Parts: sequence; structure tokens; C-alpha cells
Amino acid sequence: MKKFLIFSLLIVIVLAGCSATSASDNEKPKVINIAVQQSLTPLLLAKQKGWFEEEFKKQGIKVKWNEFQSGPPQFEGISAGKIDFATVGNSPVIAAQAAGIDFKELSVYSDGLKGNAILVKKDSGIQSVKDLKGKKVAVAKGSSGFDFLYKVINKAGLKPDDIEAIQLQPDEAKPAFESGSVDAWSIWEPFISLETIENDAEILADGESENIVSPGFTVARGDFVKNYPKETKTFLKVFNKAVNYQKEHNEEVVTLFAKAKKLDPAVVENVLKNTQPLNLPVSKEVIKSQQETGDFQYSIKAIKKKIDVKEVTDNSFINDVLNQK
Repeated sequence: MKKFLIFSLLIVIVLAGCSATSASDNEKPKVINIAVQQSLTPLLLAKQKGWFEEEFKKQGIKVKWNEFQSGPPQFEGISAGKIDFATVGNSPVIAAQAAGIDFKELSVYSDGLKGNAILVKKDSGIQSVKDLKGKKVAVAKGSSGFDFLYKVINKAGLKPDDIEAIQLQPDEAKPAFESGSVDAWSIWEPFISLETIENDAEILADGESENIVSPGFTVARGDFVKNYPKETKTFLKVFNKAVNYQKEHNEEVVTLFAKAKKLDPAVVENVLKNTQPLNLPVSKEVIKSQQETGDFQYSIKAIKKKIDVKEVTDNSFINDVLNQK
């Protein structure tokens, strides 16, 4: 009887170990939640092509899309556990890190050199950045346009209080700018091309003219990256497919984006010219730029504490994806 009990106990232990291994191996999310903005990026291309759905279906996982106006609300979704992946500009990641939100930067998808600009009407009489003193400027708080605006006016010798920042999301800022309710608009693509090509607007300053880069990042919820490394690599793999496809099929992508967003193909073509797609590791140069952005935002009290931007960078996944043969 004693030998039988010992044997039975060993069987139970072995079975328990096998069960635990199987549960771990089979553990996966039921749904992948991806945030998307109105930007014309490889993420939108992959969405229109159904590539994420196609790839994650092989793993028995569904894909849910969530549309946002700008980066900061996306991080609210990440913080609440409702968003797993997103693409955002340089400023939202700074604000999110300062706020203690758990996330990781997985790759750089845009250098941001011409992705942000301050727009004015052609008949506004505003000829230089210094002319913005005392003017109303529409901007989405915490966005890449927000950071760009304050860097530009600082470079021109103006103080934050020298302008009247009107906090508006793009869907609110667009009519306000076009009606003249605000004097200028600090915004990103595709709105830059849309307003300059189709409406009576011109670029007062952009990243190229001011030598200010505003890199864009693919980001993921921290818990997701930790618990689902395989699915994290799958996301970057599909995103990389979209980046390469966009580079090689520009004419087709212009047509697809124009139809999806009901935009003039000329607007779309200009947007794509200004925002070359990337999917690269976060380089030392980008980290240096981001640290300068973080320090700048702390200096103007846009964030309440100093941060070390390296703490949210994780290049391991993109390196694995790009090194796959």
C-alpha cells in the first residue's frame, strides 16, 4: 500500500507539471487591441489590408481597432489596459513616462522631420514665429504638435505665456483654424498637407526649417510585452511588412489611403513624401533627442518630474524581427 501511494503521488506530480507546462505554452490573449489615429502610416495600411487579422488568426487571436484623435488619449487606453499597441509621436511618450504609465517603445516608425508644422492663413499677417506673440494657437495638449510649438517659440525667444494656447483635438482645431477663431495651428500630417493644398494655409515653421526632429514610435503596453513576447514580435513583423510594402507600392498606397480617408490623392501623395515610413531600433541619437525633449518639457513644467527616457526603450523585439531570415 505504501509503495502504491508513493507511485500515485509521483504520477500526480508529473501530471501537474505537464498541465502547468501546457497552460503556459497555450497562454495567449483572446484579443489584440490596436490604437490607430488619422495619420497615414503603415499601421493604417496594414489595417486596410487586414494583415494583422490574417496573422493573428493563425494563433487563434482576434484583432480590435480603436480610433483616437491624438497620442495622449491612446496612452489613457494603455494605462487602463484597453490598448495593447499604438503608434505615437515623441511628446506623448514623454508625458506617459512622467505619469508612470507602464509601456515600452518598440521601434521608431518616423523621423518626424516634416511631420509637424505651425500653420497660419496666407492673409494672417503673421510672417515669423515672433509674430505669434499675443496670438491664439490651437494645439492638442501633450501631442507632438504641443512639444513642437513650444520648442519653436522658445527658439524664437518667446516665453510660453507669450502665446494663448487653445487646447483642441484635431477634429475641433480644424474648423476653429479654418473659421479664424484661432490665429495658428500646431499640427501634424495629414492635416498639414490637407490645409496647405486644399485650404488657404501656409507653413510658418516645420521640423525641417527649425531643425527640430519629432520621431514617432511604435509602443506597447508593458504587461502585454512581458506576458506575450511572441505576439509582440508578430505585431512588429506585420508592421514591418506594411513599411516595406508602402515603400515599394507608393501609387497603390496613395489610392488606398485616398479612398479610405476620402482625401484628394494629391494630399495623400504629399503626406507620404513628408513622412517616410520606418521600423527601426531606437538609436542612441533618438534617445539623446528624446532626453532633450524630456528635459525641455520639465523646464517649461509640461511634466512634473525628470525622466530617463532609456527606461522605456526595448529594442530586443525589433532586433529579433529584423534579424530573422
